[in-house]
Amino acid sequence: VQLQASGGGLVQTGGSLRLSCVASGLTALSHDMAWFRQAPGKEQELVGACSWSGDNMYYADSVKGRFTISRDKAKATVYLQMNSLKPEDTAEYYCGAAPRRTVYITISELSRPSRYIYRGQGTLVTVSS
Repeated sequence: VQLQASGGGLVQTGGSLRLSCVASGLTALSHDMAWFRQAPGKEQELVGACSWSGDNMYYADSVKGRFTISRDKAKATVYLQMNSLKPEDTAEYYCGAAPRRTVYITISELSRPSRYIYRGQGTLVTVSS
């Protein structure tokens, strides 16, 4: 399984970026997808997650209302649209995939970081003040 994130860069406060994550090698099992970030000296944070069907979404309070996750299953790609960026959003962003074995999932389960057993290399986002 390979997950490759791209789209990071340098942006000014208030700007926008769209990150992409292309997945390859996933089996026929459905997979929930998530975005994580880690800033220097800080713990890893689950930014948001999207169920395999796209019906359920989770966003961390720190990004709610500013970030949006979407996915294109035909392209095996998940996106993270980031608007109104702040300096505190500066971090390495990477995506994760969690195999789904149930029809239904709670938001609590969807947002559990340990479920995302597949994680890829990240892309750096820097927001200047």
